Amino acid sequence: MKKILIILFAVIQFSCTKGWVKLQYEDIITVENFSWFEDGPDLKFNNSSGVDIIINNSFAFKDLNKNGELDDYENWTLPIDKRVDDLISKMTVEEKAGSMFIHIAFVGENGEMVESPIESNPFSAAIPSMPLMLNKLKMNHFNIFNVVTKENMLKWSNMVQQIGEKSRLGIPITIASDPRHGVPNTIGPYAYTPFFSSWPSPLGLAASRDNLLVQEHAKIVREEYRAIGITLALGPMADISTEPRWGRVNGTFGEDSELVSSLTKSYITGLQGDELDNKSVASMVKHFPGSGPLDGGKDSHFPPGIQSYRGDNFDYHIKPFEEAIKIGVSSIMPYYSLPIGITKEEVAAGYNSELLLDLLRNKYSFDGIICTDWAIISDISMPDGELVKPASAYGVENLDISERLKKVIMSGVDLIGGENLTMELVNLIQSGQIDESRIDMSISRIMKQKFQLGLFDNPYLEDDMLNIYDNKFNRDKGIEAQKKSLVLLKNLENILPLSDDSKIFYHGFDEDFISQNNLYDYNESQVNVIKVNSPNGRFESEYMFELLLGGGPLDFTLDEVQEYVKIIKEKPTIIIANLSRPTILTELESNAVAIIADFGSNDSIIKDLIYGKFNPSGKLPFDLPSSMESVNNQLEDLPFDLKDPLYSFGHGLSYE
Repeated sequence: MKKILIILFAVIQFSCTKGWVKLQYEDIITVENFSWFEDGPDLKFNNSSGVDIIINNSFAFKDLNKNGELDDYENWTLPIDKRVDDLISKMTVEEKAGSMFIHIAFVGENGEMVESPIESNPFSAAIPSMPLMLNKLKMNHFNIFNVVTKENMLKWSNMVQQIGEKSRLGIPITIASDPRHGVPNTIGPYAYTPFFSSWPSPLGLAASRDNLLVQEHAKIVREEYRAIGITLALGPMADISTEPRWGRVNGTFGEDSELVSSLTKSYITGLQGDELDNKSVASMVKHFPGSGPLDGGKDSHFPPGIQSYRGDNFDYHIKPFEEAIKIGVSSIMPYYSLPIGITKEEVAAGYNSELLLDLLRNKYSFDGIICTDWAIISDISMPDGELVKPASAYGVENLDISERLKKVIMSGVDLIGGENLTMELVNLIQSGQIDESRIDMSISRIMKQKFQLGLFDNPYLEDDMLNIYDNKFNRDKGIEAQKKSLVLLKNLENILPLSDDSKIFYHGFDEDFISQNNLYDYNESQVNVIKVNSPNGRFESEYMFELLLGGGPLDFTLDEVQEYVKIIKEKPTIIIANLSRPTILTELESNAVAIIADFGSNDSIIKDLIYGKFNPSGKLPFDLPSSMESVNNQLEDLPFDLKDPLYSFGHGLSYE
């Protein structure tokens, strides 16, 4: 049903040429402030939240605490720091404690609040209910785990903001997300969202070597996030992938510190703009101090959680974070890992005051939000007791929950991920174990970001904001990036591009693509095109979630090699290597006539490259190893430390 726009009230002082207009759009009321010299912010509030407007000096302000008076934190004409100070002075200990936690939120299929586990995701049973976290625990930061339709995402966001607005002080909700702009069937952390524009993985963006395109990508991410209420991006990953076995390599910009630093800056600038404001998405760059050198490539979500610097190369990994701080990144996330040989106290980064206070706060003068990674204090368990993820409390395993919480905060952390320990924090404050002035320092940073993002003045969405998802420019840019990310590794006797009348048999591609494009059966085809994915998860684990993170050996199993080689030897074969990590292609490469490295492009775009619809230009963002022996012998923190790589960083051919 079409919405009805009703003008409720307007005041215009023509002598001063300033005033305000009040409009209603279904349940959302908008108040537009204007003057001849500078327009004030548009204010939005829900008609049923108890909030109304206060008129002062011919301008309108939201009465967030419903007391009928204009308090400093409600006054958008004042500097943000003054608004923050006033808000903190009014907050209870419980409200402050709740503001220091961010947890996972599940969105109901119809945009409803999830109070119990949802059938489509059993993991939701391990997460506290939204009403509990919002109302009882006073939490106001949430990381969405799932995405439903754009209409229902908008509905959910407005519902959550209404609950925040109804609270005693009307503190708005910060909605966060991990990356969501991948293509269908994406492997790894760049999830696919049907109504977002589709882009390659960060490795693919790095392969493009195009800083302006990366900045444009992040700007589009910003627009598409804000249209469904997301104002905090948990990224980019500024980690340098010097350890090829790590299961999260495809979330990085590759192996070269200069390239990673440069693209990290471009991405943050695209997300935040020149400064954080009501059009920005705040960037939480991760994972300080650089999580690339995982010992043996084993991800530190799970034990033993060791970060290795056998090559004495700590400074190489921290450089992207230095550059991010210089351009004003608003938030930083330390990783789970325990860095060996770097600090006197060998504890995980989230517990490490030498890393967070001495280095990040004091040396680099970072005054934004420090947020832990998820569940470093408590285990995540299912209702039946099954352990999903143990607490990543490396080095402090002997401490109880309350002691861990205290250590995290006293080590410099502001926001704690994947936890809801509000009452435990209240007890620490009220018992004098943590001074409230220390809590106020964190609350100041947290609330400042909310004010900068414009959430206190306008946290609501309107239906016409969803039109951004019909933007052809955004989708075309995603396609451009996918094309630029493809790397031609081998082209024997210039077999590529193929002529239009070539008879091709596709193997390993998406089923819909195969049904539409396999016009010839295997025996009729002249050329085979087979897609192979990087090996993942070939290790034993007692935790299901650990297997989802991948990692482990980079070579194919004997059965896989025999299957691929059989196809390759029968007729000319082009290999599409879908690389989520640096994969050992040696046994396939020697018999293939061409190899294309894919970092998350749609199958149709790969087909266009094969037929020469565009010229490949991508360059490898890392070395490709030639053997597992070379992988096992390299040092985790050193770049380009593989002996005799099959293809080196920067390699990439074009059509002649």
